[in-house]
Amino acid sequence: MEGNFFYQAFVYLAAAVVAVPVAKKLGLGSVLGYLIAGVIIGPFVFGFIGEEGQDVMHFAEFGVVMMLFLVGLELQPSLLWKLRVPILGIGGLQVVVTASLIMMIVLMVSSLSWQIALALGLTLALSSTAIVLQTLNEKGQLKSIGGQNAFSVLLFQDIAVIPILAFMPLLATLEITSSEGHGTHTLTEGLPVALQTLIVFGVIAAIILIGKYAISYVFRLIAQTQLRELFTAAALLLVIGITLLMTMVGLSPALGTFLAGVVLAQSEYRHELETDIEPFKGLLLGLFFIAVGASIDFNLIIGNPGTIAAIVLGLILVKLIVLMVIGRLFGMRMDNNFLFAFGLAQGGEFAFVLFSYALQNGVMGSEVANPMIASVAISMALSPLIMLLNEKLIQPNFGTKESVERESDTIDVENEVIVAGFGRYGSTIGRFLQANGTQATYLDMDPNNVDLLRKLGLKVFYGDASRHDLLHAAGADSAKLLIISVDDPEKAIEIVNTTQKHFPHLKIVARAKNWNSYFELLDKEILGVYREFSDVALRMAADVLGEIGYRKNQVQRSLKKFRKHDESFLKELSKSRHEETSMIKQSRKIMEELELMMLEDIENEAKDKDLGWDAETIKEEFAPIIRKLKEENK
Repeated sequence: MEGNFFYQAFVYLAAAVVAVPVAKKLGLGSVLGYLIAGVIIGPFVFGFIGEEGQDVMHFAEFGVVMMLFLVGLELQPSLLWKLRVPILGIGGLQVVVTASLIMMIVLMVSSLSWQIALALGLTLALSSTAIVLQTLNEKGQLKSIGGQNAFSVLLFQDIAVIPILAFMPLLATLEITSSEGHGTHTLTEGLPVALQTLIVFGVIAAIILIGKYAISYVFRLIAQTQLRELFTAAALLLVIGITLLMTMVGLSPALGTFLAGVVLAQSEYRHELETDIEPFKGLLLGLFFIAVGASIDFNLIIGNPGTIAAIVLGLILVKLIVLMVIGRLFGMRMDNNFLFAFGLAQGGEFAFVLFSYALQNGVMGSEVANPMIASVAISMALSPLIMLLNEKLIQPNFGTKESVERESDTIDVENEVIVAGFGRYGSTIGRFLQANGTQATYLDMDPNNVDLLRKLGLKVFYGDASRHDLLHAAGADSAKLLIISVDDPEKAIEIVNTTQKHFPHLKIVARAKNWNSYFELLDKEILGVYREFSDVALRMAADVLGEIGYRKNQVQRSLKKFRKHDESFLKELSKSRHEETSMIKQSRKIMEELELMMLEDIENEAKDKDLGWDAETIKEEFAPIIRKLKEENK
């Protein structure tokens, strides 16, 4: 038994270590890598694991629970309250419409009873919380409007599992002859419905109150021991304890741990909890995805390829249509709507639980449930590919349609300064200008950003600043200066070209994201080019020198000289940028010259008695370095 455990552990870990890096290298993402690994080691390919894969699935589902706990830690209660409309509105509408539509289709194309059709509709309306959140998080899209709405729908679905489980036995039409699946018993079984409801609400209230008033105190005591492993054990104990408590009263463990996470989101130990639980979550989620891949019944698929393909394609198509329509109803832009719809167009992990529960309670037989389980597993396996298809093909060709269709705003102000691009960079510029009594005209071509900024009370106009008619409407004829702060280097060059052609009097300063964009903007001979992180990096370095003992006045002089020399050297470097070998050689030479020049400046300044420096000490410290650099430059 012990050897069997270590053998399984070795197989799962080896599959993950091999498959996931390959999938990431191919741009497929880690989720698809885990799923492919599961298929390869499963019964259909190499057969390293067999029926025990189902047991692993139940253990690995704990990874989903941990993931929702961590998601809860990221959400302040105030943010959750702000999401109430998408959670209840979009989430509720998606579940109801999708379940109803699937039920109608099942009744039309089969002879199954309405009870089975409704059970299938409710089960297939759910999407995969694990796959969607993991994929969106990997791609950095969870914070987008489409990602936030997808999360809201998933949260509603996880909550909806509770009433669906309670409602499922009422749809039973078959006599229960055996306990298919593995049944679970709760403490509330056999109690009156009113008492069960009271216990459920009592448990949820207890989790909220204990999390708010007791957990922080307990963690404070544990933290005082300064034993990292004890804090990790306490974090795991918290999640496992809530999971057991929720299971005992027949509720979703994911919901309970999510609530606990939200309550602890304002705790001073939030980051410590995230750090301790993250590795366990990652491993268990990976194990869950591998188990999903291994659980796909390819023998059933080969025996009924047409039926399974029809179910999978029908499920994805129905969900896509419903989600796209709902997204439009709630005013989502095209890009976000595609992300939202393609992200949720699959079955979910809770389908395995619900189909097992339906078998136990005589709602449907295995001849109906087994093909559905296989279809859900395949749709989950296809989900990362569907999202990749959207990212590579759909979004580039159709995703910008909204910004093209939307007309530019009518601009009713004229100022001496125009700011093109009002994201995180441009907004800082704008706030500083306004703080000093200078009003500017702000333009941005992201419609979602413009709408959000207007809600915050900022007067920002939608439009593409590379169009001369928009610049004209913004008052470029009478303005004195244009600030280009867009984060797209190609768009920045377009704006410069348009401005120099139609408004040659307008002075231009521009943001450069990297060396290439810096060099291209230099060629345009505009008033000023500012590298995105240069000043921040120099300020941080200056603060570090101050902290380790350098005098502030000398550091500030050194900072100004470094910036001046660095700018002049970069302009010199731009001449050789088209020849890589020459540019590398020139870069090394320039960096050495810059270092030598700065050290000589320090040596010269140290001779000034007014600076308060010990000239002899400075000379002794830096003379060997300067001699070495001079010799290397020769």
